[in-house]
Amino acid sequence: MDRKPITVNGRTYNRSEAPVVVVCIDGSEPAYTNEAMKAGAMPWLARVLPGGAEMLADCVVPSFTNPNNLSIVTGVPPAVHGICGNFFYDREADAEIMMNDPKYLRAGTILASFADAGARVAVVTAKDKLRKLLGHRMKGICFSAEKSDSTTMAEHGIDNAAKFVGRPVPSVYSADLSEFVFAASVRLMERDRPDIMYLSTTDYIQHKHAPGTNVANDFYRMMDGYWAALDAAGATIVLTADHGMNDKHDPGGAPKVLFLQTLLDEWLGKGEARVILPITDPYVVHHGALGSFATAYLPAHADASSILARLAARPDVDAALDRKAAAARFELPEDRIGDIVLVSRRDTAIGTSADRHDLSGLDAPLRSHGGVSEQRVPLYCNRPVAGVESGRRLRNFDAFDIALNHAVAASAPARAVGSR
Repeated sequence: MDRKPITVNGRTYNRSEAPVVVVCIDGSEPAYTNEAMKAGAMPWLARVLPGGAEMLADCVVPSFTNPNNLSIVTGVPPAVHGICGNFFYDREADAEIMMNDPKYLRAGTILASFADAGARVAVVTAKDKLRKLLGHRMKGICFSAEKSDSTTMAEHGIDNAAKFVGRPVPSVYSADLSEFVFAASVRLMERDRPDIMYLSTTDYIQHKHAPGTNVANDFYRMMDGYWAALDAAGATIVLTADHGMNDKHDPGGAPKVLFLQTLLDEWLGKGEARVILPITDPYVVHHGALGSFATAYLPAHADASSILARLAARPDVDAALDRKAAAARFELPEDRIGDIVLVSRRDTAIGTSADRHDLSGLDAPLRSHGGVSEQRVPLYCNRPVAGVESGRRLRNFDAFDIALNHAVAASAPARAVGSR
């Protein structure tokens, strides 16, 4: 691989002699790792952080999966790369659709650029909804745990990844889906030793289990073991998250929800406004499509200022902004959000109307994300970090900058990757 720096979306990245592994732990509120380390569930992380770097960063708002994963792999906010939700209203097509088609991506990825420069690049994601976006125009290995038994060399860079990893295809609603990602990473490190590896998990556990609970600690114990194996291979590892996670329920466990479509129907007339919930994706069993960020398209006769004032006065609302203000504050593409944007407070989710949310799959009190209250995420590195300006606002999409430009190379020789 050529060792000259690479510039992607206006940011320059150095090459690394060691393999670089960036991990996006879906839904990882910093309290998860803190509580797990206190409980002795993460011996590797507890050992390396004192000699590495333990930082906090801000994710992209809306604090959802697609915008943040794409920010991490492009190094820029949604205003540049264009992916501002899992789901959006395509005005040109006059349709509400999933934002998982690469045609909506407006910037190239760090992954593709390094692959074009000759680097060995591998991407493993839990859910297939992200795969095509993360692997857009990338030469290398890119597959999801969800569809790992149907991968081909032509499309994914590997035939039958499930067989390669030696694990059955896990349920999409399970901790096993994320474990498959890490088991695959260790096998790939053993066989290929990629120069760059990006791993992205699912937040199934975090939606159901709070930090410090036995189930959550067990999940983080599992991840810690795989990270130890990657570290033993000499990898520089940066851990971050796409968003945090908070309770969105009352003391009795009932969901606390602001139904925005219902409000706008009352104020403007039924069906006059269109509410979009960007958290929506094909996997809503664990959150019922309820998050803390919504956008709405208003009819021409609506007084947006009056509506925003009424919304902002509510005790369950964190921010009510018009399109221009929301795009500026949250670094979003103006043409892909509605006339107004609403962000709820920490303990409240936003829905459309009660009859449009199927909550029958919730078997635990609602925990979700999407707002400013879920913006703080970990940014950890297993190596010391140098040259980061004092007072710099760190973002989760600084992960590759930290790994490639600021992490201090390990002095000890790498050991062989061990089995768990």
